[in-house]
Amino acid sequence: MRIHDVYTHLSADNFPKAEHLAWKFAELATDPVEVTPDVSEMIINRIIDNAAVSAASVLRRPVTVARQQAQSHPREKGGKVFGISGSYSPEWAAFANGVAVRELDFHDTFLAAEYSHPGDNIPPLLAVAQAQRSSGRDLIRGIATAYEVQVELVKGICLHEHKIDHVAHLGPSAAAGLGTLLHVDEETIYQAIGQALHTTTATRQSRKGEISSWKAFAPAFAGKMAIEAMDRAMRGEGSPAPIWEGEDGVIAWLLSGKDHVYHVPLPEHGEPKLGILETYTKEHSAEYQSQAPIDLARRMKPLVDAAGGTEHIAEIVLRTSHHTHYVIGTGANDPQKMDPQASRETLDHSIMYIFAVALQDGVWHHEFSYTRKRSTRPETVELWHKIRTVEDPEWTRRYHSDDPAKKAFGAKAVITMADGTVIEDELAVADAHSLGARPFARENYIEKFRTLAQGIVIDSEQERFLHAVQSLPDLDDLDQLNIEVDISNQAATCNASRWSSSMFSSACCRRACGSSSWPKSLTSRPSN
Repeated sequence: MRIHDVYTHLSADNFPKAEHLAWKFAELATDPVEVTPDVSEMIINRIIDNAAVSAASVLRRPVTVARQQAQSHPREKGGKVFGISGSYSPEWAAFANGVAVRELDFHDTFLAAEYSHPGDNIPPLLAVAQAQRSSGRDLIRGIATAYEVQVELVKGICLHEHKIDHVAHLGPSAAAGLGTLLHVDEETIYQAIGQALHTTTATRQSRKGEISSWKAFAPAFAGKMAIEAMDRAMRGEGSPAPIWEGEDGVIAWLLSGKDHVYHVPLPEHGEPKLGILETYTKEHSAEYQSQAPIDLARRMKPLVDAAGGTEHIAEIVLRTSHHTHYVIGTGANDPQKMDPQASRETLDHSIMYIFAVALQDGVWHHEFSYTRKRSTRPETVELWHKIRTVEDPEWTRRYHSDDPAKKAFGAKAVITMADGTVIEDELAVADAHSLGARPFARENYIEKFRTLAQGIVIDSEQERFLHAVQSLPDLDDLDQLNIEVDISNQAATCNASRWSSSMFSSACCRRACGSSSWPKSLTSRPSN
């Protein structure tokens, strides 16, 4: 591993293309180094993970909208859209599947200088691989590249301190992965990376205030743009350059400015791409920095109950990192994070709400924990508003540590009861983290898939998919990685009693099966 210094160069400088960060990533993408067996196995795990969360979200409104948009772009040889048959333009298939993967905030994560959900790279690569009739081996190689680029960007370049959304790292990583998948040359990949970054840089307002469904659409859009960028580059079109380092480029005007130097780690030529092994998935459907606090709340619940229960709590202080405090804590100064009427997207970015519910319930559910009935429960609202976060320099230092054994994404909880009793505990990493109490392995990914697919994907389809994905290195028909769901039947059962407390609201179901209230749109609504 080597460190590449990235900083602004004046237009008059002699700045050779070979030193551009985009070119370095293009070199990485074309390096023929073999994928290691453990990386290949982890890629399979993450495809299973994506399928699990896609199953859970398949009838939610944003996913339905994206799927129906994709259905307006059929193509004889195209990508597959999760849940339905047929083939569609790969950029639109990637878009629909990207929304399904991201909607519940329930797939993998990597945190360093920046945040990321590297599993967002999989939908665009899989859609293109299906359209191009690529092999499973080629898909594995492309995903390994995409994860590597994403991880190195997240380590080296902080976006959120300048209120730039983390999808600005996703466009370039997906473009690089597509380059590996399609066996294109360095120049083409270089141009695609530049275009992808240029078209996917946006502000973080998508994750603040009245957070909307765009939180799910944003990475899907970045993946779609990466495909379009690669398509144009393969037709000979260029990009703004140097995109990061230019006098009027991203670093100079959107990030830390013309005098700042970023340090981006890069594998040496011939060095295996191991980035995916540093990433981790979620056991709970919530912002990753709440994973350890959820587990901590569950662990502390018996102690609180023994001391009189949550109704006798006077105050809860969560001592945590800068990131947690300012993004999902009270340091955000975001009143929506304390609002019982806030959207699901906002609630899953409120550590105060999440800790309160987890402490009261002792469990976390991807749908039940977010219902309006749950968020407006008087005793929950009361407890929720007794919680505040505090940045602790030690937790911030551990958050940024390069030592995996010291790295931490959790918090110390100090609970003060009404009688003055103080209950304290802390947890550095989530139970499901690779260094946690119950690290996720293949059987956990399969269990997560079967749990979230239950009642949605028939058993035989589940087993067919699991067999196909676990045969990925030898798989030639990547269409087998799609999962079909009888969506009309799912929607028709919405009003049955078994759905009354399900992962789908009746409103979502009505939208999915085509109620008369379906809104007018720019395109006609295709049949499922």
